[in-house]
Amino acid sequence: MSRRILGPFNRVEGDLEVILDLDDAQRVAAARVNSPLFRGFEQVLLGRDPLDALAIVPRICGICSVSQSVATASALADAMGIRPTANGIRATNLILAAENLADHLSHFYLFFMPDFAHRAYASRPWFEATAARFAALQGSASAQALPARAGLLKLMGFLAGKWPHSLGLQPGGTTRAPGASERIRILAQLRECRAFLEQILFGDRLEAVAAIDSRAGLATWAEGRAGDFPAFLALAADLGLEHRGRAYDRFLSHGAYAGQTAPLFPAGLWEPGTDPAPLDPARISEDSRHAWLVDEEGPLHPARGLTRVEAGKPAAYTWCKAPRYAGQPFEVGALARQLVAGQPLLRDWVNRQGASVPARITARMLELARVLPAMEDWARSLEPGQPYCTPGELPADGHGAGLIEAARGSLGHWLEFRRGRISRYQIIAPTTWNFSPRDSQGQPGPLEKALEGLPAGPEAPPLVQHVVRSFDPCMVCTVH
Repeated sequence: MSRRILGPFNRVEGDLEVILDLDDAQRVAAARVNSPLFRGFEQVLLGRDPLDALAIVPRICGICSVSQSVATASALADAMGIRPTANGIRATNLILAAENLADHLSHFYLFFMPDFAHRAYASRPWFEATAARFAALQGSASAQALPARAGLLKLMGFLAGKWPHSLGLQPGGTTRAPGASERIRILAQLRECRAFLEQILFGDRLEAVAAIDSRAGLATWAEGRAGDFPAFLALAADLGLEHRGRAYDRFLSHGAYAGQTAPLFPAGLWEPGTDPAPLDPARISEDSRHAWLVDEEGPLHPARGLTRVEAGKPAAYTWCKAPRYAGQPFEVGALARQLVAGQPLLRDWVNRQGASVPARITARMLELARVLPAMEDWARSLEPGQPYCTPGELPADGHGAGLIEAARGSLGHWLEFRRGRISRYQIIAPTTWNFSPRDSQGQPGPLEKALEGLPAGPEAPPLVQHVVRSFDPCMVCTVH
């Protein structure tokens, strides 16, 4: 038995270290994932006016600040007992979706695909073309993807004033009320993004991509097709990545993109061979056994939880808590969202083979194809002259929860305030779920489980990196 430490990882938001125990065959016998930088936003919020959270919480992250804003606004709306206006819901969906889709593009082009330009693959017949296209900083793909990403973020100017760290998202909706001319500009920006996705990423119409309903259908669709996503599928097939990165095959989603009657993607739980089950937020808990944080009374629901430092704690190896649902680890992310929502291609894939590196990437690609047309519908439905925000009064004492979906998965904010001051604020980010440590029962987190069995000696190809990046870690959100 030997030990290998990988880290700090490059092309990751924040700090990440992975500790691997290798057996005699140089395969991973056990993995421990360390989030080594403590930031403590939950303590920063204590004692402040609850509305201050709208300005402070987005600073948790510069890449998914809108997600934090939406979760905060949702928690405050819950505490105030108000619901955003119809325009406010549509505008919030557009703002959140713009950030989420921009994150999907960033992940695919800037974080994930450059690993295929690693010299370990130099003998592969596809290496030279892949390196020319996707090599970090030098490949031709980023020059096309970055303007498309920037186009999505321009929508923030029309709808939220700026990005990141906008104050345009409020408990009752949004503060900016775009007029008819701005709605035209929003739709024009979405048309530009659609053109990039259809011509460069997919090589097909978004509606055709979204309609693929099986693994066999995906293979037939991709064969001989030009586009960066079909190119990825060919690489993944050649490397056998469909057999890499399987965790527990338990999936959880808070539900995404509210509607007047139902969200675009519903909340729920899903496991292979079963129907979706309803999500009961009361069954979520946080376990601090292996975190450098005080074990309060064992695993606690976040509405009762605290975040207090215990730096010298025995058996701890990370600043990340271990979220669990009904005592079990669950995977979150685009794959979880689409499985809960019943997307047939991904249901077929995971029912047959379980979760994997290419399944997670395909889920993000399918979200690009499914969400952008919904954004076009939301933009067309904006009603100039109608209110964008519901007014409301914050009581002196109260509590609320904001459960949303960020690009990387389920994000939850739990807020409590007394006499007009925050007395408790707890956050569970998507990477907290996926990169969690072992819990009190010794159960590894989803990534720790997904790394088991991988070849990981010094001469091994970058399979560990592929698995880690398939979850798209955002470590600054994990440690707040």
